[in-house]
Amino acid sequence: MHIKSAEFLMSNSDVAKCPKDRLPEYAFIGRSNVGKSSLINMLMQRKSLAKTSGRPGKTQLINHFIINKNWYLVDLPGYGYARVSKTSKKIFQKFITNYFEKREQMVLAFVLIDCRLEPQPIDLEFMEWMGESGIPFNIIFTKADKLKPKALERNVAAYTEKMLEAWEEMPPFFITSASDATGRDEVLNYINQLNESIVN
Repeated sequence: MHIKSAEFLMSNSDVAKCPKDRLPEYAFIGRSNVGKSSLINMLMQRKSLAKTSGRPGKTQLINHFIINKNWYLVDLPGYGYARVSKTSKKIFQKFITNYFEKREQMVLAFVLIDCRLEPQPIDLEFMEWMGESGIPFNIIFTKADKLKPKALERNVAAYTEKMLEAWEEMPPFFITSASDATGRDEVLNYINQLNESIVN
């Protein structure tokens, strides 16, 4: 897929105020500091389409970008927990769960995982919630340039093993690096295929 145009459209925390048209949406989400803004900028080949920050948790809103005038890239906040006092149960922030439960145009979510880290409970729990809620997602492993190929292979294998404790199969995944554009074509071509299958 060739990116002809990528424009910021709107930010808000209320799903009801998201764009009303029916263009397909692809949501990007991950823990704070997973490299989401850098990945989005790399995919779109724009230096500062998504705002990067050394301070984790900069994205606090649902950000819509319209790409090639025919699909939306949605930049979601890093997921954290909100504690519900009565049972002290932990749930993900309400407007993130609202977005996924109510946004019918959302075709697929990309859950970003830092390939250098061992499986983190919050990532595993978030994907478990996605699975239980019937929300389709793929995994994007970020920061691949920070590891040697063998170490990367080992980490992804360890992640797969961990996922298979709870899942029948590993969700589709991509290996990416924002600094050298690893995985860019694969992710964009995948989105392109999905867009074409929706139209046909």
